Amino acid sequence: MLGASLRKLREDRGLSREEAGFHIRASESKISRMELGRVGFKTRDVEDLLTLYGVNDDAARRGLLEMVREANAPGWWQKYSDLLPAWFNTYIGLEEAAQTIRTYEVQFIPGLLQTAAYARTVIRLGWPDVTEDEIDRRVHMRLERQERLTRKDGPRLWAVIDEAALRRPIGGKEIMYEQIQHLMAVASLPSITLQVMPFQFGMHAAEGGAFSILRFPESDLSDVVYVEQLWGALYLDKREDVDPYLTAMEQLCVESTTPGGTAEILGDILREI
Repeated sequence: MLGASLRKLREDRGLSREEAGFHIRASESKISRMELGRVGFKTRDVEDLLTLYGVNDDAARRGLLEMVREANAPGWWQKYSDLLPAWFNTYIGLEEAAQTIRTYEVQFIPGLLQTAAYARTVIRLGWPDVTEDEIDRRVHMRLERQERLTRKDGPRLWAVIDEAALRRPIGGKEIMYEQIQHLMAVASLPSITLQVMPFQFGMHAAEGGAFSILRFPESDLSDVVYVEQLWGALYLDKREDVDPYLTAMEQLCVESTTPGGTAEILGDILREI
């Protein structure tokens, strides 16, 4: 979140990344990595940037410099750093800071809603050659991500799942039965909204594929759209890039099931398994 704040301050000042980099004896690419949260922060660099950006109020500077300490503190997920590609490590940090997570998934149940058995099957599909110990750690990390959803200060999760993901047999009947039961249970939690995009709608607003939108408690921070690819991910936070995804998500929610309709579809699938 410090990176996003620095980017906003720079843009409000009308400065380019190249100009900011020159001021702290660094490259344009370093400023880019700082603003995306993909590199550690040095207190001196942030202090120099705040001066360049005209942040002279002591309280404002202290608040932002405190964020340097927080940004550099290792998160719980760092113990899994040997498992995480750099592009996904960034996402975990954003997810941890988010106040609202809206996600659309077309192929799998969203990771934040997977059971351990379902997650294990999906992980084996993605990493068929790794050891059982590594699979165990990956499953455990996914379950740790879910723990924040049940805390009082946790985020609100709003998930739209394509009916195809619910009916795709992952791991066999027992695993799918448990997974659908789990979805029925979590759908009743006040912090989780679960909708299904049914087959009957055919073409819809998100035919391009899965994506997530993260919103943060700080009102001056822009939403971040996360689009995962086979060996990487896109992080979009400029208004002109985010708006089409917000529009698509709103349309998905309009076209998808109501809570009652979600329960009905999940119940139908359970009876068919």
